[in-house]
Amino acid sequence: MIGDGRVAIVTGGGRGIGRAIAVRLAEEGAQVAISYRSNDAAAGEAAEEVRAAGVRCELFKGDVAEPDDVKALFDGVNEAFGRVDILVNNAGVTRDNLMMRMKEDEFDEVLRTNLKGTYLCTRAAMRPMVRARWGRILNVSSVVGLVGNAGQANYAASKAGIIGFTKSVAREVAQRGITANVVAPGYVETELTGGLPDNIKDQIRAQVPIGRFGAAGEVAEVVAFLAGEGAGYVTGQTLAVDGGMTMQ
Repeated sequence: MIGDGRVAIVTGGGRGIGRAIAVRLAEEGAQVAISYRSNDAAAGEAAEEVRAAGVRCELFKGDVAEPDDVKALFDGVNEAFGRVDILVNNAGVTRDNLMMRMKEDEFDEVLRTNLKGTYLCTRAAMRPMVRARWGRILNVSSVVGLVGNAGQANYAASKAGIIGFTKSVAREVAQRGITANVVAPGYVETELTGGLPDNIKDQIRAQVPIGRFGAAGEVAEVVAFLAGEGAGYVTGQTLAVDGGMTMQ
């Protein structure tokens, strides 16, 4: 159990992998703040699922790429809970296009949300964690950040950037009781992958040694372990949850 009144912020926690992470942390005893950008209904449903685990959950609407919104998020969490122990940077977007057709705004928006958002939230979380001499920073990357993917140069750049960013942060705070790690999901059953044509799904499965898509809950299990007391000697690592797709 995480327990001990720990407070977790999960960005992009209203749907998909973020929602599964928020619920799993709640099951481990953490109180949860869900940050989301637009879908009020989905966020509300996620909050009810978290509260069903018997913990407090609060919703905070905003854009992680906007400094004022991030400040409001952390001010709100501190006011509501009085502390920040665990940060899960999960919020992300895609704007896929082949490189020769990719527009600057498609590149900028993905880097702004996925990478700058991770930076802004991590920076905001570090001060209270340093004061407490305990913290867990979990950044959600992707196997695309490890191996690339045609049509996703912007997304791959943002997710690879998260890996280098996390290693740097881990080195800076390692002696303060704070760990920073990356979880890199492979192809996971979400609303996004659910819309793929069957032939594309078959092609993806053929690349995965386990032979299937992952479940959001399987990613959440890894995050829950890294967020707990038992992972205090694990930092600066990237753990791919991908059915063996990127094994070396």
